[in-house]
This record gives sequence, C-alpha cells and structure tokens, in this order.
Amino acid sequence: MCFISFFFLFFFSKKKFFFLVYFIMENMVLFLEWEIVSFNSMSIVMSILLDWMSLLFMMFVSMISSSVIYYSKSYMYSEKNLNRFIILVLLFVFSMILLIISPNMISIFLGWDGLGLVSYCLVIYYQNIKSYNAGMLTALSNRIGDVMILMVISWMMNYGSWNYIFFLNFMNNDYMMKIIGLMLIVAAMTKSAQIPFSSWLPAAMAAPTPVSALVHSSTLVTAGVYLLIRFNMMLIDMFFLKFLLLLSGLTMFMAGISANYEFDLKKIIALSTLSQLGLMMSILSMGMSDLAFFHLLTHAMFKALLFMCAGVVIHMMSDIQDIRYMGGISFYIPLTSLCLNISNLALCGLPFLAGFYSKDLILEMVSMSNLNLMIFFLYYLSTGLTMFYTIRLLFYLMINDYNLMVVYNLYDEDYVMLKSMFMLLFMSLTVGSFLSWMIFNYPYMIYLPFNLKMMVIYVVMIGLFLGYLVSKMKIYSINKFLMTYNLSNFLCLMWFMPNLSTYGLNIYFLKMGQSLLKNIDMGWSELYSGQAMYNIIKNYSIFYNFYQMNNFKIYLFSFFFWLPIFYLLLFLL
Repeated sequence: MCFISFFFLFFFSKKKFFFLVYFIMENMVLFLEWEIVSFNSMSIVMSILLDWMSLLFMMFVSMISSSVIYYSKSYMYSEKNLNRFIILVLLFVFSMILLIISPNMISIFLGWDGLGLVSYCLVIYYQNIKSYNAGMLTALSNRIGDVMILMVISWMMNYGSWNYIFFLNFMNNDYMMKIIGLMLIVAAMTKSAQIPFSSWLPAAMAAPTPVSALVHSSTLVTAGVYLLIRFNMMLIDMFFLKFLLLLSGLTMFMAGISANYEFDLKKIIALSTLSQLGLMMSILSMGMSDLAFFHLLTHAMFKALLFMCAGVVIHMMSDIQDIRYMGGISFYIPLTSLCLNISNLALCGLPFLAGFYSKDLILEMVSMSNLNLMIFFLYYLSTGLTMFYTIRLLFYLMINDYNLMVVYNLYDEDYVMLKSMFMLLFMSLTVGSFLSWMIFNYPYMIYLPFNLKMMVIYVVMIGLFLGYLVSKMKIYSINKFLMTYNLSNFLCLMWFMPNLSTYGLNIYFLKMGQSLLKNIDMGWSELYSGQAMYNIIKNYSIFYNFYQMNNFKIYLFSFFFWLPIFYLLLFLL
C-alpha cells in the first residue's frame, strides 16, 4: 500500500509539473464543467479550475505527501494498521486537491470539511486522553470556519450560482455582499490558526510525526491562506483585511516569543509554522497575494523536512520530545542533522536557500509600503525571533551535551526515512530560485536605502547572538534579570490562549449546564412531572386510606349531606 501510494502521488506530481510549465508558457486557464444531473430546469454541475496556481499547489501537495507516505513506511513500522493510516493520509490529500481545484463554493466546502474531519481522525490516531483533547480542540476550532463557509454558501444564493470565480468583481461593488468577505476571513483565520484561534495548532502535535509533516505544516494550515488568495480580488480594499493584518502580525510575534520558551521539539516547530502562517496572512492582507503564495510553497517544503527530521530524532531518543534531554545528535545521525540544519537555515532565510527568496522579498516589499511603524516592527521583530528560536534549537540539539543517560547507544540512520528526506532537501535548496523565476513574470525591482536593505541582516545577526546567549544560560536566569514571573508565564503560555480557548470558554457552558440541571432537570421539570405524579397519587391514597379506615362514620355523615343535595338537584332540574 505504501509503495503504490508513493508511486501514484510521485508521478501525479511529476505530471502536474509538465502541465504547469505548459500552462505558464501558453498563459492558459482551463475551466471544466461536468454536468452530473439535469432535471427540468435544475442542473447539478461539478466545476474544476486548472490554472498555474492550482497546478503548482497540487504538485507541491502530492510531492510532499508522496515523501511523507514513503517516510511512514519506516516511521510507522511497528503499527498494526498501517494501511488504515495510509488510507487516512490519502483521504486527506484528495480533500486538499478537491479544495485546490474548486471554483465552486459547494465543492470547496466538501474539501474544507473533508480536511477538518480527516485531520481530527489523524490527530486522535494514538488513542489516549491527550490526543482526544487535542482532537476535540482542533475539530471544534475548525467547525467555526466550516459554519462560516456554510453561511457564505447560503448568502451566495443571491447570485443564483456558487461559482464564485465569476462574481468576484460584482461582490466588490455590492455593499451587502461584503459580508461574504468577512465570513471568509473568519473561516481562513480558524483554518490557518490566527489569533484568537491559535491554540489548536500546537495541541495538534499529538498526531504522529508524518501527519504533522504533511497536515500541520504544509497543507491543512495553508488552506485558509489559499482560500483568501483565491478571493483576493474581492477583499482587496475591505476594512476587515486591515484588521486581519493586525491580528496576523500579532500571531507572528506571539508564536515567535512562545517558541523561545517551549521545550517540546514538535511544539517548537508547530509555533514556527504558526509564525510563518502569520507572515503569509499579513502579506496577503497588504494585497500581495503572489508573494503570500510564493512563501506558502517554499515554506511547505522546508517545514515538512523539519518535521521529518524531528521524527527521526524523537525515534532515536526512544520517543522523548523534550529538547533538554537531547544534545550532540550530529555525531550519531549526521545526515539527518544535515537535513535538520539546512531546513532550519532555510526557515531563517539564509541567502539562496528556499526561505530566503520569499522572506527577503516580503520584508523588502513591507519596507517599501506606506504602512505604519507598528506593522514594520512586528515584521522585523518576528524575523529576528525566528532566528532566535532556531539557533536555540540548534544549540540544544547539536552542540550541547547529551543529557538522558550516562551509558547510551544511539542507533544509526534509517535509510528509508533518509531517501524521503533527501527528496525534500533537494527541493528546499532549489525551490526558492525555481519559483522566483517561474511564477513572477517580471522581476521585482526594489530600491531602498542601504540600512533598510540590510535591516534583515541586522535583525538576523541580533537574533543569532541572542539565541546563542539564551542556549548558554542556566534555567530561569533570563527571567530573573529581564522580567517578572507573571510576564514570563504570559509569554510562555502563548498569551494564555490555550487556557482561554479551553478552560476559559467551556466554564461558562458548564456553569449554564449545571444551572439547567439544578433548576430544570432536578427542579421544575421534576416538580411538574415525576414528583408531581408521585404527590398526587400519594395524596389520593392517603385520602382513600382515611375513607376506608373510618368507613361507617363517614358513610352516615355523607348521607346527612347527600339527601339535601339530591333534592336540590331534582328541584333545579
């Protein structure tokens, strides 16, 4: 099953590449309509949109999923139901492809909901209480987005068709239809885990590592960004988009800070994904959808690779994820460490790796734009923080001493995992330049003052130095000198967002349920149903008991009253 899926997805990806080159050369867009049923005046139509964007994204999704499936063959080696896992991953990929090629809100919703459902199944794959909680948080956060898409579908009934691709310009002019834009932005914020829906992404790390590599780095979380890129024409001058710019900038900043406090290897990478999603969303909010798409693709490659390397390290450490136990792993798994370092440096934006082309372009376009200082600072601080937590991670994993046991024997490379990782490694090295030549039909000429041009380098060097300092510090020392306990707690716990979206929110519903239980179930409804019947029957039985115990006396007494009443009735009738 593994090999069949791998070969199918790999060759599907290669085929998409040749299609893509042809479409870009000919400047083609293919719009296919398949009429499923036509009855009287009603027709159900499935439509497919193939342009350079959908083909390119499909190519990347199928390439990453093929290498993840090949990687799973070794990673999930001891799994009894490996085929079930592969089928779930394939279902996920097909939902994603349906979302990518749909110009129709109904089929987008099918893909969108498929993503949410399969993601839930994959998060709870290892069945324990932590996975169930993470799965419920993921599913319920994503339900908000699903409801928004449903509302968009019902609101688009006004146009008589759900092919949104035809109506983007109309919607822009129509005041009432702008509500669709708001709903889409909320839907994209839930799927792409922006503030205030951020807490589900680190929680979803309860899933197996191949799932994290495919779902929570490159595909599921970018579905929201992709949706907004498709609707970009409509959203371009909306107020809500400015609001999204602020929220996504704060997401980027918050995730960068939290990653510096985190000790769980997978959660650090998840927070790094969150930071990059904030970057994509914010540049999209500034109206540069091509740049957002560019960063989405480059990020997908090196982040999937980073998760795969983390999986190998976790396996080697006998399933320990805490980075404080790790250290000196480059002696034992040098090739995996090579992949890990290159993907980490691509994330930082080291020149001529994948991340550099997109991040550098985004930051220079931000420097050229006329937005305020706050947004400018959020961008550059978040870039510095990226370098900060990357270098900290690198020191903990590669340079510090091994801290788990005194006597240890760590196994060597796993060549099945390495093959799949090398495929992504090659892409992480080349995909930035390849895409920058391919998808921009004219070169960006960016003219900036020297210091502004070098600002990225300055910020990265400061981040590098601080990362080195923090990795050398003893525990709590940074908090003693720089901030109070409460402040560091606030920064460490993702600005209290996980608590707000779980305990902070469900307490109200639980209290309401408790009061309903006390006042309705065990209160009024009990009084008027079960207890009331009991009281009526009890009172009747007491009355009849009294009657039977004093029968003769009551009989004579009632006879005394009965004769006058009888004569009175006769007289009246």
